[in-house]
Amino acid sequence: MIVVTAATGQFGRLVIDALLDRGTPASEIVAAVRTPAKAADIAARGVEVREADYTKPETLVPAFTGADKLLFVSSSGPEADRISQHAAVVAAATEARVGQLLYTSIYSASDSPLGLSRVHRDTEARIAASGLPSVLLRNGWYTENYTGSLAGAVERGAVAGSAGEGRIASAARVDYAEAAAIVLLADDQAGKVYELTGDTNWSLAELAAEAARQTGKEVAYANLPAEKYGEILTGVGLPAFLVELLVDADLRVSEGALAGVTGDLSGLLGRPTTPLADTVAAALKG
Repeated sequence: MIVVTAATGQFGRLVIDALLDRGTPASEIVAAVRTPAKAADIAARGVEVREADYTKPETLVPAFTGADKLLFVSSSGPEADRISQHAAVVAAATEARVGQLLYTSIYSASDSPLGLSRVHRDTEARIAASGLPSVLLRNGWYTENYTGSLAGAVERGAVAGSAGEGRIASAARVDYAEAAAIVLLADDQAGKVYELTGDTNWSLAELAAEAARQTGKEVAYANLPAEKYGEILTGVGLPAFLVELLVDADLRVSEGALAGVTGDLSGLLGRPTTPLADTVAAALKG
């Protein structure tokens, strides 16, 4: 049995889709979710739905019981909350004696300068200490991290950020989800660490140029001081922890933190990763 956590999130749903598309019987998949009522469409496909709220440790062991493989999708939120939630998941997986734990970490977690990497290093250490057979899926950036707000940027005529000329070896979210499904269904994976990136890297200036090419509108990249970029993000209503994370990410991108290309992702997929232009086109279609 395969248990997928956060299965009503964007990533988790795509993993469920990929497992089913690859012929996995629905009866062999469990969608572990914070709010089961939001998983009615998943249940309608024959997938069992179980409550698994990272903030309610008492829900986790029952959700994970019987799992031959557990895909632990990392949470979101302030760092301290994420660390405690992840600790609860690892403890529950250990108590439930899951056969294998797969964790969605971050690219180059061991030495990444991104502030976001602290949570992942802590979680990876907890997993190692648990003694559970495990696989680390160190996901690079989703292209959607930047294209999600691209339509508005086109209307304003500018993509804003603080990444300078830094490059991002991203891939589409669906690429990472498909790779997770492939690893879940593969044998002899325990102990493996996958550094997952897109096949090519790009800059925010190139993102703006691609948006301009596809829309026929003038779109430039506005490279801003970190403080100014933070003010813009705060102004659109993002919480303080997320503003700090996004600004830090751009600054680290400017230093090359996400430029590396490994080939691990396309190797798992057996195809090239989704090009930037394709994800831009999807975003601009709305």
